Amino acid sequence: MEPNGNTTSHSHHAVEIAMETEVHRVAPPPHRSTLQKLKTRLKETFFPDDPLRQFQGQPWKIKLILGAQYIFPIFEWGPKYSLKLLKSDIVSGLTIASLAIPQGISYAKLANLPPIVGLYSSFVPPLIYAVLGSSRDLAVGPVSIASLIMGSMLRQEVSPVNDPILFLQLAFSSTFFAGLFQSSLGFLRLGFIIDFLSKATLIGFMAGAAIIVSLQQLKSLLGITNFTKKMGIIPVLSSVFHRTHESMRKPKLFWVSAGAPLLSVILSTLLVFAFKAQNHGISVIGKLPEGLNPPSWNMLHLHGSYLGLVMKTGLVTGIISLTEGIAVGRTFAALKNYQVDGNKEMIAIGVMNIVGSSTSCYVTTGAFSRSAVNHNAGSKTAVSNIIMAVTVMVTLLFLMPLFQYTPNVVLGAIIVTAVVGLIDIPAACQIWKIDKFDFVVMICAFLGVLFISVQEGLAIAVAISIFKVLLQITRPKTVMLGNIPGTDIYRDLHHYKEAISVPGCLILSIEAPINFANSTYLKERITRWIEDYETDDEKAKKKSGLKFVILDLSGVSAIDTNGVSFFKDLRMSMEKKNLEAIGEVMEKLQRADDSKELTRPDSLFLTVGEAVASLLSTIKTHSSNYV
Repeated sequence: MEPNGNTTSHSHHAVEIAMETEVHRVAPPPHRSTLQKLKTRLKETFFPDDPLRQFQGQPWKIKLILGAQYIFPIFEWGPKYSLKLLKSDIVSGLTIASLAIPQGISYAKLANLPPIVGLYSSFVPPLIYAVLGSSRDLAVGPVSIASLIMGSMLRQEVSPVNDPILFLQLAFSSTFFAGLFQSSLGFLRLGFIIDFLSKATLIGFMAGAAIIVSLQQLKSLLGITNFTKKMGIIPVLSSVFHRTHESMRKPKLFWVSAGAPLLSVILSTLLVFAFKAQNHGISVIGKLPEGLNPPSWNMLHLHGSYLGLVMKTGLVTGIISLTEGIAVGRTFAALKNYQVDGNKEMIAIGVMNIVGSSTSCYVTTGAFSRSAVNHNAGSKTAVSNIIMAVTVMVTLLFLMPLFQYTPNVVLGAIIVTAVVGLIDIPAACQIWKIDKFDFVVMICAFLGVLFISVQEGLAIAVAISIFKVLLQITRPKTVMLGNIPGTDIYRDLHHYKEAISVPGCLILSIEAPINFANSTYLKERITRWIEDYETDDEKAKKKSGLKFVILDLSGVSAIDTNGVSFFKDLRMSMEKKNLEAIGEVMEKLQRADDSKELTRPDSLFLTVGEAVASLLSTIKTHSSNYV
């Protein structure tokens, strides 16, 4: 079709729109006081789940019961507990205990702590979580990544070999501050802070940390005595290749690690004991003390020269362990179709770490491997954690001499097999497919952990994620809309090929809040849209010209004083502006529009279709351009 014919067709289409569309009045929002708006904003920020809703209209006795159930979830499901549920929980509890015992010993060594501390940490924290936690499937105990981070951060300042008592004290102190930070987030309803650790960041971080953890086990697997204190891949590999001459005789019991962790520990211990392999180059755990957790509150460093170190270590390990625990809990809750309260989980994990720091435990959380085993074994409630804790208690009281001959090489192999599952290649491919920027964030986290350090790699990834958010805020998306023929629907011209532009109208959609961070950019971008439109008109030799600019603000959820100034500045440079404004946007425009120029009836419309219809009907009476 010839250009002139096409223009005529568009003109007829525009006239049809003007004739068929009924224009509705834009109603101002209901008046609300500043206190009411502040109350609503605070509620949505800190209490999005509305936890007080269940107390409304209830007698005070019921409120007390509901309050106790809210603070201690065990009171909610405990009265309904049955023998049938107990049978399932006993099976799952014994199953995760068989994994928790060898992993607890192994992860304690990963944190450069005495192996017995890993078992202590698998006894008290699960009992605390069973009372305070809201997940039915979360299996609590030490985890590899938090162990790695705590060990590496503390080892930079204190040697676990030359000063083991001070190192242990700093570990307990870091656990205390981790718990304090975690529980504070829950009490203050600040759980949204951990959302800055995006899925892409966690996948890259976990993969990089898993490789570092695995490489760290070369110390045990190869028998290297002098190993680097640094966590980057280059110093670790340097230690391996430059110190292989220090290696002891190659262990002959490595094959047993292919089995289940507990079976590997039992078989390897029996073989070492039977053949006296500890006398032939096989490094073993050695004698472990019997008995339950001794108190450790007198070992906490809450002041002095190491306070900054333990607070920083506690903050980093607290964030990582909290993120992992809540993510694991929500994953299995979704599979069983029940809800996990994020803030209550923060309080539960935080309290169990505070109590743990006073009972010879280091930082613990919900571990994915143990939770998966717990879920698959048929866990019904948090009683499975109690069964696991009782099993560990029996081990601490009566079975500790049996671990004396457990070879370190098997513990290293257990760690490697546990962390290899943290490398999620399918998830990485999915991120590449969906969002390339998220993939960059993931790669930065991965490479940062590998080549710099665990904490710096995580910090870089979080910084890039925040930069992405800031970029989306400061450079909001704006698109040009066109009409879908036969409807009053307007959509992106580049997305919907059937959509056609309305002659004389530039229809733009802003899809973000307008504030101080982006108002200047929006003004420049809209000016560029107008210039591009007029340039295209000149090239096409159209005579209609640009008569109206219509801004679709249905995607604008908020506006500040800079945003209001943005509209006023546009108004000063243009003779006519047609806007659709709702909610907070509409209210602030009204308050700022003393001259009633922005909010007069012929400038505000309920929909884009109504704006086009109303303005096209005025073309005959307005000869000059109104923008």
